[in-house]
Amino acid sequence: HVQLVESGGGSVQAGGSLRLSCAASGRSYSHDCMGWFRQAPGKEREGVAAIARGGDTTYADSVKGRFTISVDNADNTLYLQMNSLKLEDTAMYYCVAVRACSTVSLRSDTYYFWGQGTQVTVS
Repeated sequence: HVQLVESGGGSVQAGGSLRLSCAASGRSYSHDCMGWFRQAPGKEREGVAAIARGGDTTYADSVKGRFTISVDNADNTLYLQMNSLKLEDTAMYYCVAVRACSTVSLRSDTYYFWGQGTQVTVS
């Protein structure tokens, strides 16, 4: 059983920065792909950023140039550095992971494990 636990969310003013973390615990295997999704009230869930074991990354157009995804493979911790935050970045952010993936993806059906989420509020 794998658990993904997010942290680092909070309230920030527009233009500010936050860094989200996701710690993976449980079974001692590594994930080929990990990522971040978000969902704002009344909106559909969307993929924000994802990273593959080999280092390939992909980002939603709305966050390119502002968000950076990274992973510490030694301890299975995923990060999302969010800079120049905008009001529209307000959402619940979820960490996701899958043991095996053929290519890095922002499709939600790619991912098997989901965290409980951490709230990001930009005002």
